[in-house]
Amino acid sequence: MRHVDSFEIQPPTPPSHNGVPRSAWARARRRVSRWHRPYILALLLLDFAAVVLADWIAQEAFGQARAGFYNAQADPTWFYTVVFVLVPLGWLVLLWGNRAYDRRYLGLGPEEYKRVIRGGVAVAATVSFVAFATKTDLSRYTVGFALAGALVLVLFGRIAARFVLHNMRSRAGQAGHRMVLVGTLPECLEVYVAVTRNPSAGLVPVAIHITDGYAAARGIETPVPVYAGRDVLALVREVGGDTIAVCGSASAEPGELRRLAWQLEGSGVDLVVAPQLTDIAGPRVHIRPIEGLPLLHVEEPTLSGPALLAKNLLDRVAAGLGLLMLVPVFLAIGLAIRLSDPGPVFFRQPRVGHEGRTFRVWKFRTMYVNAEERLAGLVDQNETDGMLFKMKQDPRVFPVGRFLRASSLDELPQLINVLWGEMSLVGPRPLPADDGDFLGDVRRRLLVRPGMTGLWQVSGRSDLSWDESVRLDLYYVDNWSLAYDLSILWRTVGVVLARKGAY
Repeated sequence: MRHVDSFEIQPPTPPSHNGVPRSAWARARRRVSRWHRPYILALLLLDFAAVVLADWIAQEAFGQARAGFYNAQADPTWFYTVVFVLVPLGWLVLLWGNRAYDRRYLGLGPEEYKRVIRGGVAVAATVSFVAFATKTDLSRYTVGFALAGALVLVLFGRIAARFVLHNMRSRAGQAGHRMVLVGTLPECLEVYVAVTRNPSAGLVPVAIHITDGYAAARGIETPVPVYAGRDVLALVREVGGDTIAVCGSASAEPGELRRLAWQLEGSGVDLVVAPQLTDIAGPRVHIRPIEGLPLLHVEEPTLSGPALLAKNLLDRVAAGLGLLMLVPVFLAIGLAIRLSDPGPVFFRQPRVGHEGRTFRVWKFRTMYVNAEERLAGLVDQNETDGMLFKMKQDPRVFPVGRFLRASSLDELPQLINVLWGEMSLVGPRPLPADDGDFLGDVRRRLLVRPGMTGLWQVSGRSDLSWDESVRLDLYYVDNWSLAYDLSILWRTVGVVLARKGAY
């Protein structure tokens, strides 16, 4: 951390242009950040190979694969050209047309996968139209298998590519964006915490340019150097940045954001805006331009409807199948617990659930039977704030229980709560009923059913502060979707295997 004690104040440098001198026909300078170029090339090769592999498997699996291609048995050249060249190229064109290679959606979030699926649907529609227009009697099983197989393989290729990209960003610090944050110091620090919480996003703040004067930051510890009174574009080049992030109120200054965008034209530097409207996900925000004024329309969170029905159905089916498959695991864990400490195998505790209703949660017991009596003597050793008691080396946990907690196996019996409709697979974690009154913002967590895993768990678990955990839970409540649930479930696998923040 650095202490901000002094600044070199320079008069603002006039912008290089105001949107007029640059020729409309002049080519802009190449983007400073170019990690996406080799990454997109790799995606193109992976997608092409995935379609070729799916087509090869389909034509090997079905004897009628060459149906509709005249003289295919005598001279299969045209058949092979269509199947292994033209069709894969058509996939790439339609994926590109659906912006599945758009750098803004690569490497993070479900939007990339949505665009790939849209591209797959477009391919299926195109093949059907061409076959109908040319009256070609294709093998339906072969075409259907090839299209579905290609879509699955392309999605798996994207997942593998994203895994490699995240490793490069997290471990080597490569393939990311070096950002200069512009705004007041509190706003910039808030954005800094948000973007650095997830290294796989590839956003690396390298400097802060404050707009409220250097006196506002004097003596305050900051994780990156702080500047004031500098020309922003010159500062970006000086610190080796490639992206400017305008934070909070700085984005609302009349004309300033527009002039900054003009100044960056042709510079190769990206401009992003982090508005004061935080914790609202993209699907709920729509831009409605009125007479040149872009208004952000924020929709209410969707807490009912078909998506919620699908979520409930997924919960019940997955919980039922999970309980049947995990019977041997439950028996083994139960035996280990009984051998470690005589007493009940399960621990049941009242928790607060949907709309404030109390239920008893199921967990494997991980503590000695006298754990509750020993709690009073450990209160002053609590390592977390807020409504929960946590200790990394809690003496009340027996060795097998420590393993169960680290591997999250102690949470598996909550599938019973999911099957009974008291919990969901994904949602805010249920809190003990005797830990507070759930007043203020915390009470909003009760709008949805509590979950076995959630955004809190995949973002740090016990390593997070209470306020940060509540913020993540409220973000989930306000922005949940079925796709978001599936994304959290996928991230949970990695978190559990890594045993991050579990104690």
